[in-house]
Amino acid sequence: MNEVVLGASAVLTVIQHERGAERLTTEVLDAAAISTINLAEVQSKLVKSGYSPNNAWEDALQLVPVVEAFTSDHARIAGDLIRATEKYGLSLGDRSCLALAIALKAPVYTTKQTWRNLKVGIPIHVIQ
Repeated sequence: MNEVVLGASAVLTVIQHERGAERLTTEVLDAAAISTINLAEVQSKLVKSGYSPNNAWEDALQLVPVVEAFTSDHARIAGDLIRATEKYGLSLGDRSCLALAIALKAPVYTTKQTWRNLKVGIPIHVIQ
């Protein structure tokens, strides 16, 4: 399988053993990448929910083999997505995830139901 991009919500679903985690098979996870912005979001949410910072960091890095730095190209794509995503309430973190997927021409995995309606040129898989 070629590279796929995971949104923070998808990573959290796997780490926290939530409904939909089974859809992220070993094959998908072995090909997974995440943006540094979404990795920070995962870290923040895990620490806020009671994980120790070190355990949160190790769990996230163990799950996603490729961490992609958020570049100026990604920033431009994320900014350009505002019109297509604003009515669905996507955050900058959401658009950052999509920007990485668009840059890599890779499918993206999320738990966010509103993403089903997006038409941004890449496959979007909603896992819950």
